[in-house]
Amino acid sequence: MTDELTAYKAGDMVEGYRIMSEIGRGAASIIYLVQDPKTKQIWALKHVEKTNAKAQRFLDQAEIEYKIANQIKHPAIRRIEKMIKQGSLLKCTGLFLVMELVDGISMFEDTPTDLAVIVDLFQQTASGLAEMHKLGYVHADMKPHNVILGSDIDGNLTAKVIDLGQSCKIGTIKKRIQGTPDYIAPEQVHRREITPKTDIYNFGAMMYWVLTGKNIPTAMGTNSDSLMGSLDDALIEKATPITELRDDLPDRLAELTMQCFEVDPDKRPPTMDYVANKLDLILGILRSEQIAVDEA
Repeated sequence: MTDELTAYKAGDMVEGYRIMSEIGRGAASIIYLVQDPKTKQIWALKHVEKTNAKAQRFLDQAEIEYKIANQIKHPAIRRIEKMIKQGSLLKCTGLFLVMELVDGISMFEDTPTDLAVIVDLFQQTASGLAEMHKLGYVHADMKPHNVILGSDIDGNLTAKVIDLGQSCKIGTIKKRIQGTPDYIAPEQVHRREITPKTDIYNFGAMMYWVLTGKNIPTAMGTNSDSLMGSLDDALIEKATPITELRDDLPDRLAELTMQCFEVDPDKRPPTMDYVANKLDLILGILRSEQIAVDEA
């Protein structure tokens, strides 16, 4: 078995879909823009291959992503319509995920500057995560890279959460540390139970970065190669208060952001629904203030 991924060309028919172009690559996957010739529907088709023994984890993650995303019906969570396996029942050599085409770029690549727009995107994201939690799952890798910005028919920016490959059932204890160092929660580093509070931490770390351009200190330390996993949570460096970096933020937003990534899960907001509702309130205030300015 070689490490080289199978690459399809424009015009090729793959599992009943016509390849239009390649739109992305991962460690063990290629994503294509495809069309269903029967319905003319456009999709993103992710092809994950087991090119070597180590690539099995990418197949496992893709299957988890499908099983979870297929259950969630929320506009802020990327829909995965279908999974098609390659190989035999006993030996899967690859799989295809037929995914909703998300046309846009990540919040990491293009962060809006208007505060009301940012809070709106936060609220949409939190609402989608809250729906995941109600169904018994945690995303476990929230970061700006996994929020794609699109637009609705009125031209308003929309948020779409992608990459559910590290998602899991609430209460899962993972066999190895998984997460992105700059956003990872202490319980992920220490391999404790993954809960909705984990997403709240990751989400808070994401909000902090979007609002300040800086990352919070995490249990991974400043270098992902030097884990602090053996140290007590109390030794994790405190983040600079967000109000010291920005003095134009509403108090409610500053407090909520800092509360989300409290080291102690009990000090974080109780639920993602609570976070979404707080953001909705803050958004309403920001919009009211803007209307008052416009009318003055």
